[in-house]
Amino acid sequence: MKDNTPRLAVRALIVSDDRLLLVNAWPGVQSGLWCAPGGGVQPGQSLPENLRREVMEETGLRIAVGLPCLVNEFHAPASGFHQVEIFFRCTLQGGALSPEWRDPEGVVSNRIWASRAEMEQLRFKPDGLPEAAWGNGISYDPLELLIK
Repeated sequence: MKDNTPRLAVRALIVSDDRLLLVNAWPGVQSGLWCAPGGGVQPGQSLPENLRREVMEETGLRIAVGLPCLVNEFHAPASGFHQVEIFFRCTLQGGALSPEWRDPEGVVSNRIWASRAEMEQLRFKPDGLPEAAWGNGISYDPLELLIK
């Protein structure tokens, strides 16, 4: 029997020099879709612990995890996949993006720092990403279809 439990994930909103860190995260292929770094939660670790681990794996950066600022969920009706993501405002604590860095899981193929103006030229998810990154408070992005 298939488990239809939604997958829980955490994502980091890291703004430095008025630019948001984005990753291109599709295993084995580079998609034109960008998102905040992060990933699935492992049981037995807190959400901030999971997020620090995921960001280190995907970018090589060390972060301090702040408060949640966005809850997003998406699904793929054909497969039954449903993911709930909690986005946290984070602060860069160390490291730098390096072209030699490789995601050990092979999911992230590229990383960029994008200004809000540059994001207008990019495909990204969730739709509320800029408002969450440069805004205040907490928001919810309604259930949306998973796209590639």
